[in-house]
Amino acid sequence: MKHFLSLVALVFFLAIQACGQARQNQNFSLEQIQEAHKSLVLLNNQQQIIPLKSLQNLKIASVTFDFQEATLLDSILGKYHSIHTENGNAFFNDLNGLEDDLKFYNLIILTLTNKILNQPQIISFVKDLATKKSVVINFMGDGELLTKLEGFKQPILWSSQANTASAFISAQAIFGGTAISGKLKQTYSNQFKINDGFETQAIRLGFALPEELGLKTKDFENIDAIAQEAIQKKAAPGAVVLVAKNGKIVYNKAYGKHTYTSATLMNVDDIFDLASITKIAATTIAAMKLQEEGKLNLDASLAAYIARTRNTNKANIKVKDVMLHQAGFVPFIPFYKDLEKDAFSRVADDRYTVKVADSFYINTNYYRDVMWKQMLASPLTTPGKYVYSDLSMYFMKEIIEGITQKPIPNYITQNFYNKLGLETMVFNPRDKFKKGQIVPTEVDNYFRKTLLWGYVHDQGAAMAGGVAGHAGLFSNATDLAVLMQMLLNKGSYGGEQFLKPETVMLFTQQQSPVSRRGLGFDRKDPDLSKKYPSALASDETFGHTGYTGTCVWVDPANQLIYIFLSNRVHPQVNNKLLDLNIRSRIHDEIYKAISKTK
Repeated sequence: MKHFLSLVALVFFLAIQACGQARQNQNFSLEQIQEAHKSLVLLNNQQQIIPLKSLQNLKIASVTFDFQEATLLDSILGKYHSIHTENGNAFFNDLNGLEDDLKFYNLIILTLTNKILNQPQIISFVKDLATKKSVVINFMGDGELLTKLEGFKQPILWSSQANTASAFISAQAIFGGTAISGKLKQTYSNQFKINDGFETQAIRLGFALPEELGLKTKDFENIDAIAQEAIQKKAAPGAVVLVAKNGKIVYNKAYGKHTYTSATLMNVDDIFDLASITKIAATTIAAMKLQEEGKLNLDASLAAYIARTRNTNKANIKVKDVMLHQAGFVPFIPFYKDLEKDAFSRVADDRYTVKVADSFYINTNYYRDVMWKQMLASPLTTPGKYVYSDLSMYFMKEIIEGITQKPIPNYITQNFYNKLGLETMVFNPRDKFKKGQIVPTEVDNYFRKTLLWGYVHDQGAAMAGGVAGHAGLFSNATDLAVLMQMLLNKGSYGGEQFLKPETVMLFTQQQSPVSRRGLGFDRKDPDLSKKYPSALASDETFGHTGYTGTCVWVDPANQLIYIFLSNRVHPQVNNKLLDLNIRSRIHDEIYKAISKTK
């Protein structure tokens, strides 16, 4: 399972948020990290297995023998992919049983230390396992013991020290979160000779101390005060802040609790309702791929893709104008109001199959027969002008699904999320995750009459079965950062080109003469007095905000990603997060911190 150990202490020497408690922890110094980088050597990588690629094809287990930092190692591995973990010591006298327990996994990461490598039965176990599965050996200890691995053809990562820093670095190196450049400083055997060592490049987001990038931890401290102000003034019960710079996550901290009355502390791996970030993290990403493949023409009309628009006032609207929010659509339609009694039920049956919340079901065909018809019949009030409208992405979802002949969650997951390792980025998270991993949103007293917990907050998206083009996507901060890093890399991530650089440039640059917008993406407001998203952001900055109290901003000029996730709509909707400028003020502090290095 994916581990939920906070990276706060690992990255900032702050508090580890585990088991609902915080404690001070001095895990390692900058010098230890630098030494761990230098001493890490990759051997037997002729097949270029490390860094791991094609994550969608891997089922990974991590087995650690006699390693005190196993929890840390596995938690970092789990940031990249679901990891099944086993404590090898518990199977020391039953290695056959351990092999049986690994039957569902096709890649095994074995972490070995001096004591274990001196055990002949362990060597025999590893040799036997390697004949049946892909194996990566992560050895931490005396280089002289590399002779015990003579004859092995599997990749070996060797660190001279079995400590916290080595666990932190080697786990990242396996997935390409950090580069490897170390060489053997002496000859240990015919197979492991002086200057041996394969070099790799970083191909995924890594985790780093701010000081590794020339930043200072103390320069980020004002973020704490702003986040705490948001909680104290009831702008949100809690939040998660993530900052990535130059391909490294240098700040990742959780604040507050799931709710004001909850005992559950917010955790950096908690899953949030992203709200309108769905527009860019799902719908626009899908449109980008289809456009570059020649399957979506931005200058074509809606009638070319959606048959039901052909006899409506929507027929001649260009796809480009839809994505720029200048098609003339009304901002939104309150679909949930004035529902007839036979439109919903508190009990599911053959007629009521669309789950909108716990004990709340909508008529099976309500979206098609009522909501979609309302959208098609809605007036065009401001054609050619910029008016932000949720209807835009309802229509884009219909276009995308018509082209791909797949529901948009299936298409976007198959082509992006699975390959990127984004396991928490899903629609309808209650189908996959326990409630405790998901942050509750509003206490809905006017529509669904319940606490919304793992069901999309947006009423229209909920009535569409939790999947819409404008809302419905959930994620934790790290997975959202990975998706944005792919865009920051101009479409490349994990050794794969997901989108062409020119596609990323086209959609994220300003494309409208009447607004700041890109295609689907929001951008920095040129009016600096608005400080949106930050007056200090570069003009290249793109991203989006979300109604539930979220935002993500990517600044290519500064190689910067900023993510803020909260549930500001709990217990009821309020505007304090915006009134207090919480998101923009934190964004300002990030720019102030990085400006000190220039």
